[in-house]
Amino acid sequence: MEVTLTIPEALAEQLTTAGKDPARAALEALLVEGYRTHMLSEGEIKRILGYGTRMQVHALLKEHDVPLNYTLEDLEQDRETHRYLDKVRSKSAA
Repeated sequence: MEVTLTIPEALAEQLTTAGKDPARAALEALLVEGYRTHMLSEGEIKRILGYGTRMQVHALLKEHDVPLNYTLEDLEQDRETHRYLDKVRSKSAA
């Protein structure tokens, strides 16, 4: 979907002077707010912006002072993955 947005010329100039494309900045702001309000996931932001890694999403969120939505369940899943990978590495090293 295409959305047309009218912003003050001064804001457009500030964004352009800072090396940002105003349309891209508006899209990023919308996505960051969607993440902050739990409407969007990291994966959705990554896909929409064409990022290659989650770390790029994390950098964008950090730039906008938005903490990661990281739960205890996420931590446990990461721990399980780490344990699994340790086992796989041990087997391949043997």
